[in-house]
Formats: sequence, C-alpha cells, structure tokens
Amino acid sequence: MNVLEKNKDTVKRFNKEVIQNCNEAIFRELMHVNFINRSAPATANDSNAMWNTFHAVLKPAFPDLAVEIFDQVAEGDKVTTRKAITGTHEGVLMGIAPTHKRIRIDVIDIVRLQDGKYIEHWGLNTLQTVLADLKSE
Repeated sequence: MNVLEKNKDTVKRFNKEVIQNCNEAIFRELMHVNFINRSAPATANDSNAMWNTFHAVLKPAFPDLAVEIFDQVAEGDKVTTRKAITGTHEGVLMGIAPTHKRIRIDVIDIVRLQDGKYIEHWGLNTLQTVLADLKSE
C-alpha cells in the first residue's frame, strides 16, 4: 500500500474510531504532538480542544453520532475528505435542549499527516446552520 492510501486509511480510521466512536486511545495514537487546527481560534487550536469538541460537545448531544465519508482525495502529505456527521439530538448542544431531531453536519476537511499522524487540519462545516435550525424548534 502506498503512502497516499495509508494516509486515506488513517483519516478513515480517525473518522470512525475517534469522531463516531469517541475512542480517546485511538485519538491520542493518531495525533502528532505538534498538531494545530488551522480552522479553530488560536486559543483552542490544539489536540485537547479538538478532543473536547468530540467528547464533551458532539457525542453527548448526539449519542448515535455517525460519520459517512463520500469522497477522499490524497496528494502529497494531505487528505481532503467530504463527509457528513449525522445523529439524533438527544443531549444539550451548546445550550440548546434536546429536540430529538435528526441532524446532518456536512463537512469538508483537509488533514496534513506526518509519520502517520494528524499534524494540521483545515475544515469547513455546516454546524452553524444546524444550530440555527435546532434553535428554531
């Protein structure tokens, strides 16, 4: 297997084991010590802040959270992924009481890997649209 396919497999594993299953051991295994999330504020752009988003924000709000990957493109040390995060709003999300509504967050992200680990991330998602929709319930 070439490095591009290995990198794509690492990103798939991250999405399933970390985002969907909230497995902290796998998260720590796949994160480079110098990781930086380029899409997050400077005060919350490290791996601990990223783990907090999955573990303390998304998973409690959407216990049945699932990730579906539609496309992946790998070039050099980067993998771009188009995916959707889905779930049922069963817990408090950023102050919004459970609505029991099904949600879908569309995501496009780019991950740069080094030595098989996440070292940089850039992303766009529709979470703000989902939040506005849930608030209108």
